[in-house]
Amino acid sequence: MWNQGRSRLARGLGWFSIGLGLVEIVAPGRTARWIGVPKSRNLLRFFGMREIASGVILLLHHKPGEAAWLRVAGDAVDLSFLGASHLSRSTDKYRLGIATATVGAVTALDITSALVLSHRDRGRIVRTHTITINRPVEDVYRFWSNFENFSRFMSHVESIRITGEKRSHWTVRAPAGRTVEWEAEITEDRENEKIAWRSLKGADIDNSGQVEFFPAPGGRGTEVRVRIEYYPPGGALGAALAGLLGEEPGTQLKGDLYRLKQVMETGEVVHSDASIHMGLHPASPPPESFWNPQSRYTH
Repeated sequence: MWNQGRSRLARGLGWFSIGLGLVEIVAPGRTARWIGVPKSRNLLRFFGMREIASGVILLLHHKPGEAAWLRVAGDAVDLSFLGASHLSRSTDKYRLGIATATVGAVTALDITSALVLSHRDRGRIVRTHTITINRPVEDVYRFWSNFENFSRFMSHVESIRITGEKRSHWTVRAPAGRTVEWEAEITEDRENEKIAWRSLKGADIDNSGQVEFFPAPGGRGTEVRVRIEYYPPGGALGAALAGLLGEEPGTQLKGDLYRLKQVMETGEVVHSDASIHMGLHPASPPPESFWNPQSRYTH
């Protein structure tokens, strides 16, 4: 619910900025008269372009808190302009006073919104990785859509239990022998194109992400692009420690996608000799019992 509220707030601010910017660009003369500064048409067009840019950034930026502070900076410019306009004899002081009070109120709201949006930006980690798999898009999408396949290429997943329509319960290994759990739900599922998800309230690690499937250039199969966001325990320090231990989700993501590629293309994860023996040892092939005969990918 918190993430949904933040998203709605960011979208609302974004569209408000775009709408205000369009008014200033399309009708700068009328807007200038409304606020009591009739000789500032060209300047208002510039302010309009800035508002639209701020709105687009708010709608697209993966850290809406940072984008919201851009609006606050713009408000400061507006207030400075209005304050300086009070010194001009050509302005309508009554209209200008109303405009100044209105922009002051909007500034207060923007500051509050920026504080709310940036609260959860602190400590958020975003990781993206792409890999090309020599299989048709339909095959890769179908394989990913089946949660039972995840344990075959996601090395840190202990279990995924389906709990309802588009919902599942995850148990994942964490540093120091711990496990973390969360309830997740699918938020978007477009066949052969995209799957998006997010954790629900009460998650040990708040996270969300999406996987997209594209035909690879040159008929080379499927390009799989995964983006994950999460809030590590302990913030950036916790993420750094997990990275040193090889347990950081971004590092895991790269390895998981490489194993996905192996499973999809060869039917099994190919382990090096070093990955199955502990300590120093002569090079030798793995024992026959090491391979799981059930791990073959079948259509």
